[in-house]
Amino acid sequence: MPPATANIPVIDLAGDEADVARQLVAAAEDHGFIYIKNRGNDIPAAAVDEAFSLSRRIFDTPLEEKQRCSIQTNNRGWTGMHAETLDPKNQRIGDFKEAFNFGEFVDGKAQQPIPSTIAAEEARFAAFADSCRRLCHKILYLLGLGLDANDAVLQWPKVGDFFSSAHFTTQSGSGTILRFLRYPPADAASASADVRAGAHSDYGSITLLFRLPGQAGLEVLRRDNVWAPVPVSPPGTAADPSPPILVNIGDLLSYWTNGLFRSTVHRVVFPAEGSGAAVEGESSSGPRYSIAFFCHPVGTTRLEPVPSQKVKDYVPAGEAVSANPYAERKVMTADEHLFMRLKESYGTLYDEKKEDGSKS
Repeated sequence: MPPATANIPVIDLAGDEADVARQLVAAAEDHGFIYIKNRGNDIPAAAVDEAFSLSRRIFDTPLEEKQRCSIQTNNRGWTGMHAETLDPKNQRIGDFKEAFNFGEFVDGKAQQPIPSTIAAEEARFAAFADSCRRLCHKILYLLGLGLDANDAVLQWPKVGDFFSSAHFTTQSGSGTILRFLRYPPADAASASADVRAGAHSDYGSITLLFRLPGQAGLEVLRRDNVWAPVPVSPPGTAADPSPPILVNIGDLLSYWTNGLFRSTVHRVVFPAEGSGAAVEGESSSGPRYSIAFFCHPVGTTRLEPVPSQKVKDYVPAGEAVSANPYAERKVMTADEHLFMRLKESYGTLYDEKKEDGSKS
């Protein structure tokens, strides 16, 4: 029996700007996940291939060197197996994954300790992060355009600049993270009851997710509370030079739009080949690599409702009210919103107050 499908739309960025903007807003409302294709020169296929090659270099680094760069309360650095628990209420053990988080780069330099094994490649990591920034800026502008977001007082240069103007105004000052992940292959113990990454919604504005063909595991929770696999290559894209980039809406953008945009819960599992949860041609037999770019606005940005008639007129139904449990209506800053979410996943780390002098 084929698995339930996530039915995530594929949007071609090469289309008419106004039409693409409308499609993006509709997908953000209905699904919270979007496949993006034809991203032009923003992130060419060769850049994604190189990023995955660099990813392997990180995780092949000796353990003591990775431990020297352990994660701090600014959300930057290395985390080992089971260090993060994305669904603490339902997980008996932390996530089956290893990760390395880069914060923002300034003039091509990481603002954190990095393993000596990749120091010579620092500029290449920075270049990939810059490519992700450019694509996020384009998507954020289109989302603002699709909402007809404008403000007679602020007088942005053009309609649509509401989101993009709050992001990337400098090379530092936000919680934006470029994250490399490695999930071990399934074995009898892990695949029986545990997950690679617990059920969660993302914390920021939008996330860019890069995956490799054939590597199974990502699922989204549909509106009918059915877990559905998300193929690396959706139907009709098999001939593309690289899989479409998956974009998802985060809690912050849902909060910012009073719940109009959907921050969809998702997880990474160990689907068995031939099971109802497995996508044909995808497997958990080997390690799974992914790269996520978590886009955040400048930390001091106040999360006041978007000046859009569509947002103003939106009245959430019962299901939408619970879709973002962090949307109690009060104005907070982007940094406050991020810290609230991180503390839930890394409670012990934050309780220990392992400060390194940087803002979280």
